[in-house]
Amino acid sequence: MTHEPGRSGVLLVDKPVGPTSHDVVAVARRALGIRKVGHTGTLDPFASGLLVLCYGRATRVAEFLVGLDKSYEAVARLGVATDSFDHLGEVVSEDDAWVGVEVESVEQALDRLRGSQLQVPPSYSAIKVGGTPAHRRVRRGEEVTLEARPVRIDALELDWLRPPELGLTVVCSSGTYVRSLARDLGEYLGTGCHLTALRRTRVGALQVESAASLDDLRSGHVPQSARVGWRTALAHIPEFDVSGDQARRLAMGQTVEHTGPDADVGAIYHENDLVAMAEVAGGRIKPRKVLVGG
Repeated sequence: MTHEPGRSGVLLVDKPVGPTSHDVVAVARRALGIRKVGHTGTLDPFASGLLVLCYGRATRVAEFLVGLDKSYEAVARLGVATDSFDHLGEVVSEDDAWVGVEVESVEQALDRLRGSQLQVPPSYSAIKVGGTPAHRRVRRGEEVTLEARPVRIDALELDWLRPPELGLTVVCSSGTYVRSLARDLGEYLGTGCHLTALRRTRVGALQVESAASLDDLRSGHVPQSARVGWRTALAHIPEFDVSGDQARRLAMGQTVEHTGPDADVGAIYHENDLVAMAEVAGGRIKPRKVLVGG
């Protein structure tokens, strides 16, 4: 059984405002000297914060890092609505209904946005319509209407209010658009609203404080703190440890016997090496994604 220390893993990057997520991937490829690098969830160019990258064989587990809950810090501006729900879009309306807005009314509006709900994503988004990202269709002049999708807002806190701007902390399910939250907040307050700043601070158990800066990567320096261990990255998935013989058999795609609880998806380890992602059921471990070579 073989593996390549340092040639595969999970890397945390603190994306600055400006570059696209794909720009960050390109820089990471050069810094790591590895072509096979991908992200587990985009950030808009105007946003900053945590991007979780998988490289080398770790790209095989990227799908298991998608769908985690996230935390954001956001700044919204009242009184102006844009077509993209952020400050880069075209202004579609302006008003002065925000004048005199107070903390109490904002808190009441935020309370209506907490919990499970159906949210309409912005048409300027990466959601695909007929195989094409919605934002591309909009920029071609096409009319795009996206269906509401279920999301969950676990926490939505007002950090400060300096009309017409306010600061928010958001904890939400994957697939939530904070830009849409800003739009909806404005509607509940009877005014336009859009985001002027957005920063992602957490993905699952992974924190932006541990991330490498883009300047780090451009200089070829990858801080050790930004390289995340398997057990940390996959903390949300049940763990199972196997023997060396079982690990070798799993590496060859074979099913092995197991005594213990079941799991739809389990992270299978041998001596802290991630061997495979597998289905664990009925006393057997059946590999779905193998991370080591037989």
